[in-house]
Amino acid sequence: MDQVREVLRYHHYAYRTEQTYCQWILRYIRFFGGKIHPRDLVAHHVERFLSDLVVKGEVSASTQRQALNAIVFLYREVLDLPLDGKIMPLRSKKKPMLPTVLGKKEIKSFFQHIEGTHALMSKIMYGSGLRLMECVRLRIKDVDFNRKRIHVLGKGDKWRSTILAQPIIREMKIHIEYVKALHHRDLEEGFGEVYIPAALSRKYKNAAMETQWQYVFPSKKRSIDPRTGRERRHHVQESGLQKAVKRAAHRACIDKRVTSHTLRHSFATTMLENGTNIRMLQELMGHADVKTTERSRWSAATA
Repeated sequence: MDQVREVLRYHHYAYRTEQTYCQWILRYIRFFGGKIHPRDLVAHHVERFLSDLVVKGEVSASTQRQALNAIVFLYREVLDLPLDGKIMPLRSKKKPMLPTVLGKKEIKSFFQHIEGTHALMSKIMYGSGLRLMECVRLRIKDVDFNRKRIHVLGKGDKWRSTILAQPIIREMKIHIEYVKALHHRDLEEGFGEVYIPAALSRKYKNAAMETQWQYVFPSKKRSIDPRTGRERRHHVQESGLQKAVKRAAHRACIDKRVTSHTLRHSFATTMLENGTNIRMLQELMGHADVKTTERSRWSAATA
């Protein structure tokens, strides 16, 4: 597993991806008793493991695909062993559900029951259509107050630009001033470094210490980077926002399954109801396929 981590880091995979891939690879090894080395397992063993995930684990198609990606990485990049033959496991029959969206009254009630930084993060997700991790990983340089835009590094490391809602601009400015002051204190104490991609850190030696690269939503305490061992201030944990959203929905007596992603879907539905072109919305949302965006149209019709 040390070798797996080493190769993942060599290819500059995100730390979260590293954790996920390692978990799936370990699960794959343990599925066959934990005593057989993966090099002694072949394609039909992979197929058996993936099929078991569906039959007994009842996982979704996306989860099964994630497990497959991790195992393929193991064989292709780490062991340098091709998996001979096609891998054709039983496929999950779970169909994607229509996304949950909140109506105007529900949105108003929701925001009356959430406060602090979690409220601001929720407003950004609802006002700009950001995904959970896109919001959590937002950096100061990504917020353009002059043009009222937010630049987002989304799935597949693809950049897009979305709107910065007018009602939250003042609140955002106040919050970012607080973050700048926090960063200044860290610098005075001999810290102030933030994680940036390896390629950028080589090109811009001092970027990690600069204010513009700091996270908009930093954690309250500094922590040790698990890869470098350096003490840094990372972004907040996404689990805090997830819990705050569920708690606010419960307090607002919203009888729907509300998650942080519901805010993003509600943004899409609101934009469509206000007459936004589907192609323009696709760009704002960062969807590779317009069919994904069209699900919001069905949600708007059934809301």
